[in-house]
Amino acid sequence: MTVCAIEDGTAEAAGTGETVEPGPDEPEEAGEAPAAAGSAAALPEPLQQPATVGAVPSVTSGGPMEAVTSGGPREAVTSEGPLEPVASGEQLGPGPGETLLPAFTLTADGGYAARLTAARGVATGTEPGSTPAWYAERWTLDGPEPYAVPLPLDQPEEADSQVLPLADGRVLIRRRVAGRHTFSLLYPTGPGTGELQLGAVECGDLTLLPPSPDGVSAYALSVGAYSTGLWLVAGGAFGPEHIVDLPGRCSGGVWLDRAGRLLALDREPAGGGPVKAVAVDLGRGAEMTPLLQIAPDSNDRLLLADPDSGLLLIRSDAPGHDRLGWGVLGSCLPVRFPECLRLPDAAVTPFAVQPGQMLMPESCAVALRIDGAGGSWAGIWRPSGRRLHHLAAPEGWLAGSGVWSRDGVLRLPYANAETACAVALLTAPVDVQPTGHPGPAHCTESGMQPSAAVTPPPVCRPVPLGQAPLVGRTAPD
Repeated sequence: MTVCAIEDGTAEAAGTGETVEPGPDEPEEAGEAPAAAGSAAALPEPLQQPATVGAVPSVTSGGPMEAVTSGGPREAVTSEGPLEPVASGEQLGPGPGETLLPAFTLTADGGYAARLTAARGVATGTEPGSTPAWYAERWTLDGPEPYAVPLPLDQPEEADSQVLPLADGRVLIRRRVAGRHTFSLLYPTGPGTGELQLGAVECGDLTLLPPSPDGVSAYALSVGAYSTGLWLVAGGAFGPEHIVDLPGRCSGGVWLDRAGRLLALDREPAGGGPVKAVAVDLGRGAEMTPLLQIAPDSNDRLLLADPDSGLLLIRSDAPGHDRLGWGVLGSCLPVRFPECLRLPDAAVTPFAVQPGQMLMPESCAVALRIDGAGGSWAGIWRPSGRRLHHLAAPEGWLAGSGVWSRDGVLRLPYANAETACAVALLTAPVDVQPTGHPGPAHCTESGMQPSAAVTPPPVCRPVPLGQAPLVGRTAPD
């Protein structure tokens, strides 16, 4: 699992004749959806409406809006909703950068979710037009129908607090109190909310990482000028525990296995330089290994990883500007940057990968959030299909959140004026080969080819994904 360093030479991988990425002005291949032109409403295919399941009334409204990274140059795409529940599902909260996790966070298995939400008059009795009262809310998604449980306390939460669901149904909350970060577990107790205080960490900025696959542990990063502290803030024996100081400034956070041992982070060197994804082995004293090295000076970030198939979703500016790409952990083929994932007037962000596709990474369906001038909607794409399907999201979709079933059904949680807690079901479309294009039985291609015409870019050829973090480990300073 070493990944993609660049050597001088052509853009072809040794023995494969495949390119690293298409040039920015190359034509689309047959079978790809044309990129949206003009306004974001110009979609390449009709929007498919989702089916819905289960709606249980509860007190709810939108939560903080998350920051979204563009498929082109990185930028924030946000919207601000009114300070009350609205039918459109607009979300409340601070601007980009104040809350680093998505507003709606799911456990690794998709059984529970949590968000910080607010509604007028809840917990404070405030009048319309005043500051909303924030509180934690837990959603249960693995039962016969979804339902939400509000978890308010005697006083409202601050808008910059973070919540994280655990597999046992409790919700971890991080609060900033007088220069410290305190941690508590919230859980329903009949008509009220129980709280188990875990302790505090005294530092500057601290951010919760995505839920661990083990379901009981929670980790956080505290970024300093020259190093980044990695903390176990829930699941330890004695409250928050400092694990290690990692050299450089680390961000992101993607789990590479289902045991909660291998963690990928995006690392910027302490003295400045390009951002590269690294793998941290928590089972071996937080040993750190390079994970992405597409070009010497490129910024290479890992966005998503599927432990079953090894499919990786990557954002890199190695092609000359930020592009979404994909590769396979341990593969001998280079990272590819599909042309169909580059939309001129919309930001494209992957948020879920279909699990259970052993040895078939090209067949995994990938769910993407698409943000344009006309709003947000969902997209579905497979590496082998090389086509981006645009699908209508349910009204009030908690944008950027969702989970796949193994059989290819995408579950999108939403809340609006008609229902306070529900899930929409989207089935991954079948990728149909265009007329005149040979199907798999008559094609010599493997489905692993790049998604645009073969034009050698001015950069050099990659050394493919290797075997990190099993070799070449470096101990943190």
